[in-house]
Amino acid sequence: MATSRIYRGADLRLGRFSEAGRPYLVTTVTRYRRPVFREPLAAMACARALHHTPGEAAITSLAWVIMPDHVHWLLTLNGDSLHVVLRKFKSRAARAVNAALDSQGPFWQRGYHDRALRRDADLPAAARYIVANPVRAGLCERVMDYPYWDAVWVGQR
Repeated sequence: MATSRIYRGADLRLGRFSEAGRPYLVTTVTRYRRPVFREPLAAMACARALHHTPGEAAITSLAWVIMPDHVHWLLTLNGDSLHVVLRKFKSRAARAVNAALDSQGPFWQRGYHDRALRRDADLPAAARYIVANPVRAGLCERVMDYPYWDAVWVGQR
């Protein structure tokens, strides 16, 4: 008899290993999947946190998109572990978004989902997947129409 298992944030950490120089595709979700980032002030505060994650020398940010209730981020670790980088980002973003919305309290769900990419050749495809999320979700018709994304492969927009 098969049993179903509900995965919680702590379960996502089981078996997790971070490797310097390795690119990771990370997804983190707002608490209760609230669509907080539909509010432009919240999305802009989160975008600033993505651009200015403490210890930013510890990562190279390659691409990201802020969806209404989650963030996808493609990054390469240069120093800190993935856990440390995400803890710093989530803390900074929560403070910034709460300040922008004049709110307080927990902002993100515990944990995050990550996938290590094995080859540099996978990076452009992962970046395209990330920045095309708003189109697939029906939030816009073209990637360039959505304001909350960035990728190193795109020059000045």
